[in-house]
Amino acid sequence: MKTVLLTGFEPFGGESVNPSWEAVRRLDGQEIAGARIAARQLPCVFGAALEELRRHLDALSPELAIAVGQAGGRPDISVERVAINVDDARIADNAGKQPIDQAIATDGPAAYFSTLPIKAIVAGLRENGIPASVSQTAGTFVCNHVMYGLLHRAGPRAGFIHIPFLPEQAARHPGQPSMKLEDCVQALRLAVEIALTQREDAKIAGGATH
Repeated sequence: MKTVLLTGFEPFGGESVNPSWEAVRRLDGQEIAGARIAARQLPCVFGAALEELRRHLDALSPELAIAVGQAGGRPDISVERVAINVDDARIADNAGKQPIDQAIATDGPAAYFSTLPIKAIVAGLRENGIPASVSQTAGTFVCNHVMYGLLHRAGPRAGFIHIPFLPEQAARHPGQPSMKLEDCVQALRLAVEIALTQREDAKIAGGATH
């Protein structure tokens, strides 16, 4: 049976939970579109996250790999379009490292595009009542670091999805949007199904004016 690797992160930035890990771990062992889900947690640490990711890719040889991260302040499921070759950390990671303007791969291109059908995923989520959008930036913290490293490695179809705070997190950040864990899990289930069954992306608008 084919394998799909889903990764989420440990908590960071003073949070006690990370919605990315809470969501992906609930799909561990499930079967979606003829593939079995393997959920793995990554450290929120530059360098170490990619070492863990590569270990899981080597062990599982997945058909599809989707990394998932927390995007506090975003109101919907954000399907990332591009990862850029730079680490520029506004805050320190969980090991206290704060790289500034450092290349992720000195031999790599300036950017990689996701190989997921990103617009089809967004359309599918919206059709199922889940707020979603194409995101034009994965930031420059560990999420972008992992997305770039995942795409830099020749291997499975791959990409990155950001999810909002959980309600219990947003309650500690007045005014911040949130999404129920059940909706995040369903969004990832649908994203995996669409990525496995739709090779060509949808030709629909998904750009941004700013």
